[in-house]
Amino acid sequence: MSTVESYTRNTITNKNTLFSPMKSTVETSFYMNNTKHLCSVSQAYELSLLNKGMIVLDREVSHPEELGLPEGAKILVDNGGAVTGRTAAARRIKGDNPNEDKAIEKIARQAIFDNRFRTLYNASAYVGLDKEFMVKAHLNIPEEYVGNLYTWLMNFQACNEAYDELYEKSTHYEKESDIFVYCDPDWQHEDYPNGLAYFDVLHNTAIILGLQYFGELKKGTLTLAWATAERNNYVPCHGGLKIFNREKDSYVASFFGLSGSGKSTLTHAKHEDKYDIKVLHDDAFIIDKKDGSSIALEPAYFDKTNDYAGGHPAQDYFVTIQNIGVVPDEEGKLAIQADDVRNGNGRTIKSRYSTDNRVDRIEEGIDSIFWIIKDNAFPPITKITNSALATAFGLTLMTKRSTAENLVGGQKPGEKLVIEPFANPFRVYPLINDYKNFKSLFDSDVDCYLINTGDFMDQDIPKEVTLSILESIVEGTAEFESFGNLTDLEYIHFDEFDPDFEDSHYTDTLASRIEFRIEYIKEFNEKYPEHAIPEETLDVLSKLVN
Repeated sequence: MSTVESYTRNTITNKNTLFSPMKSTVETSFYMNNTKHLCSVSQAYELSLLNKGMIVLDREVSHPEELGLPEGAKILVDNGGAVTGRTAAARRIKGDNPNEDKAIEKIARQAIFDNRFRTLYNASAYVGLDKEFMVKAHLNIPEEYVGNLYTWLMNFQACNEAYDELYEKSTHYEKESDIFVYCDPDWQHEDYPNGLAYFDVLHNTAIILGLQYFGELKKGTLTLAWATAERNNYVPCHGGLKIFNREKDSYVASFFGLSGSGKSTLTHAKHEDKYDIKVLHDDAFIIDKKDGSSIALEPAYFDKTNDYAGGHPAQDYFVTIQNIGVVPDEEGKLAIQADDVRNGNGRTIKSRYSTDNRVDRIEEGIDSIFWIIKDNAFPPITKITNSALATAFGLTLMTKRSTAENLVGGQKPGEKLVIEPFANPFRVYPLINDYKNFKSLFDSDVDCYLINTGDFMDQDIPKEVTLSILESIVEGTAEFESFGNLTDLEYIHFDEFDPDFEDSHYTDTLASRIEFRIEYIKEFNEKYPEHAIPEETLDVLSKLVN
């Protein structure tokens, strides 16, 4: 088996490093009399079908048998309330504040105690779709939110005969326990008005309280799985990856960006079927540091419905939908308002069968990493030829927040540029680890590009331009030229997106964006001196400004 689920009696002591107060509190809740274990996806579906807040569409789920659902299973809509995105302000990591850790241990015990007379359901799934990396995960949630449990099972790989057999043959990680997640969306606490998502990372445990948005469960589970992978010689990746099989060889491209940046568009683009393409995933994968191969962590996709409005054919593969308007169509059948009429960030679990060229593992090593940015000081594509500088731009990846996040404190989506290192807001291990991991990839001749999917100096960059750039790189026909007098940077010339180095407004804007990155690193190093980013990063960025 992959991770540890049971213990010999002589190891059940407080000296066992797989145990902790939070792990004990959360896991014990799964065995209470008021908690019922669901053994199959179909059970979760049938219970969700009867849930009072559920909307049952007339449209049937495609490939029900393969997904473990009954024939004729319907697409379900499960809407939330005011909050329709992830709440970063709710996240707490064990070890960041030892005094708060002690307080949260008590809060967790009380939260579970207060639910002792409610019915809860739990189920299990696998994270990681290859025998080299599979982690077993468990979720416990009140019955009123069984729709989120069903969606969780559809997002990850629900336990079934085929995957149980694969799991039995998978690599065993004797120092890693199963993932356990407890969730109560109705919980309230005056000290945590935005909810609480607490992670005991080393013990693969999370408790998510006062947060009903499904993305908290998805990313919470991935947070722990990515951390497990990082501890076991993998590079965690919040991005997409696909392989172009060319006539004599192949080309593996990976895309790193926040939700709404375009990584799914780039990953799933078929390029008018000009190439033989296989897709690994558009959101969550890991890279094996030993041989460079990549493994997908999830079978399904958690997509924005806004990408599939107006009866888009991808709707055929929706399984569950969240935070979306519903109206009758001309035949009186219920149809969704996919383009965010009700609220921003309408979401769907789209099954793997929407991608006919899908694979769960790619043996070939990565050829290129595309950092997807929203920094309008850079043209549509910039190549970075220095490994330290390539890592520095990933470390200071500049983008904008989207409606996928529940921003607190007056922030608004798309309002300002922010830095999100390596496009991964779910990191729960030292940032320096990712720096070293990606620096190692670039040192091993992986190419690096900045791909701007926003605008260049207020000139919007069309998706068609971005895709044509990617094709020219894959085909080896891209013609790069010097990026002004800046060493280690090159770009492709476009008349409408041409940087004017004689224009002081442009050069001042470019310099200010690089200086912003420099200040970010300096502030980080002052705040976390024990995990400081190497000086070489500041050196290569400062060289650009100078």
